[in-house]
Amino acid sequence: QVQLVESGGGLVQAGGSLRVSCTASGRTFSRYRMGWFRQAPGQEREFVAGISRSGIFTGYTDSVKGRFTISRDNAKNTVYLQMSSLKPEDTAVYYCAAGGSVANMTQEYEYDYWGQGTQVTVSS
Repeated sequence: QVQLVESGGGLVQAGGSLRVSCTASGRTFSRYRMGWFRQAPGQEREFVAGISRSGIFTGYTDSVKGRFTISRDNAKNTVYLQMSSLKPEDTAVYYCAAGGSVANMTQEYEYDYWGQGTQVTVSS
């Protein structure tokens, strides 16, 4: 069992930066591929970014490429999402997720554990 706790959300102006973090319980964090998803009001949850167990491989949805960076520190059981050049349309609840065997990092069903989410609000 893995418990995920997100932190670092908040209110930021358009064009600003913010880093959200997700810390996992347990000693098996490095066995999990990790992903970030987000859900805006009235919309379905969508994939944002994913990272392999080692951190070597990453993937992003097109709308955040060049602006967001996912990374992980396996020694700290933590995955990060650095967000820059933020836009009002990035406003959402951001969730981290962990999957033991993820063939397609963009799909929610690939992930076994989810955090409770952290709110990111970008003002115009």
